Amino acid sequence: MDRLDQVYIAGRFRAAHGREELERIDPTTEEPTGILVMADAHDAGLAVDSARDAFAGFSRTSRRERIDLLHALADAVAARAGALTEATVAEYGAPMEQARWRAGLAAGNFRLAARLLEDFAFERRVGGSTVIAQPVGVAVHIVPWNSVYNAISVKLAGALAAGCTVVVKASEFSGLQNQLFAECLDAAGMPPGVVNIVSGRGDVVGEALTGHPDVRKISFTGSNAVGKSILRKSADRLPRVTLELGGKAPTVVLDDADLADAAVKALAIAFANNGQACIAGTRALVQRRQLASFCTAIEAASSTIVTGDPREPGTTMGPLVNRRQFERVQGYIRMGLADGARPVIGGEGRPRGLDRGYFVRPTVFTDVTSDMTIAREEIFGPVLCVIGYEDEDHAAQIANDTPFGLHAYVIGEDDRARAFARRIDAGRVAINGVAHDPEAPFGGFRESGIGREYGVFGIEDHLELKAILGR
Repeated sequence: MDRLDQVYIAGRFRAAHGREELERIDPTTEEPTGILVMADAHDAGLAVDSARDAFAGFSRTSRRERIDLLHALADAVAARAGALTEATVAEYGAPMEQARWRAGLAAGNFRLAARLLEDFAFERRVGGSTVIAQPVGVAVHIVPWNSVYNAISVKLAGALAAGCTVVVKASEFSGLQNQLFAECLDAAGMPPGVVNIVSGRGDVVGEALTGHPDVRKISFTGSNAVGKSILRKSADRLPRVTLELGGKAPTVVLDDADLADAAVKALAIAFANNGQACIAGTRALVQRRQLASFCTAIEAASSTIVTGDPREPGTTMGPLVNRRQFERVQGYIRMGLADGARPVIGGEGRPRGLDRGYFVRPTVFTDVTSDMTIAREEIFGPVLCVIGYEDEDHAAQIANDTPFGLHAYVIGEDDRARAFARRIDAGRVAINGVAHDPEAPFGGFRESGIGREYGVFGIEDHLELKAILGR
């Protein structure tokens, strides 16, 4: 068993000042794998001080210097892709192919920011004035455990391109992944203090960072409750705040869709990353007269789901991240049954043949109504609700009948699906399957958040505009 007790501050690894220990558990076997010594408020303060001291110099670096740094980061992450993938599998059970894809996103995010920076307009004429975009200052990036490398890199790429210095507060459930990513920063020759990484609890390290008077930008990805708390507590200082929060994405199956194909896609959309994704399409909306046929197609498509050891090549679904999440999802499944939803596949307990590990039976419910708890709350596990609609107007009403609005999916004839996508209130709508565009904005409507990330939007998110008027 290994002991992770390092933070990355001011360009070097140092022992965390915090003394609280967290036992690290392999979610596949439930066996202990090591200890994480978590950072504390003192570590958080040192990290902000380091970023503040580095800001004056880094904010004045040239476009070329920042482009070169972004490419160096991309190279360093690409060189450690194998280790990053293994750590992802070990810490939250992502199937190997999905983990490999997610690790690969990080290098791409840095390279894209470098390309966009080549001709990014930091200064432009507007009317008779000169408008200058300048870096906002020290940024705090709080990232979740379920997509660590992508979350860190997409926020960090925009911040570095803009000229901000950063403190990353990484989840305590991704200690090894955080350590490896910090090693990538070090290998890339990150200037001291420009990026600092501390791992620890949100109610300790997160609160110390978001409440620090020298922090001018907060970018948080995580739960609605924590996001709202950050927004309330930041009101006195008014730092710039970006929140990427929860989702309850609809997958709208139009009546011209091939139901067998739609069932395969709906399961892939709902169960990606073991269902632990804010963009998961966890509400499948199906024309009422097609419900029985769609559920039959779901049963057939479910035969391709292979639940088991995520290190095995054929596995498509691994365990959930920890016992707390396992019990949370089991509770939602029981809630669905109690409310009258009928399981097409799955149900309570572990899949057959798996008596250890935080494995959940992939579950699809039908006879679901929009007022049921399982149809309204983010479950964050492999649970899909099938809801019937009468016509397209009704489908649009159900799709938007949610406090969230992060992502949505439409399956059907392409032009018709694209037309329907315009009726959904969500930050992204994917047509006929899972799609990702790193240049497109990402963020949510309503309670799914504030602001946008990715591409030029992630750079703009770390800039303040200043107008210089007159001769």
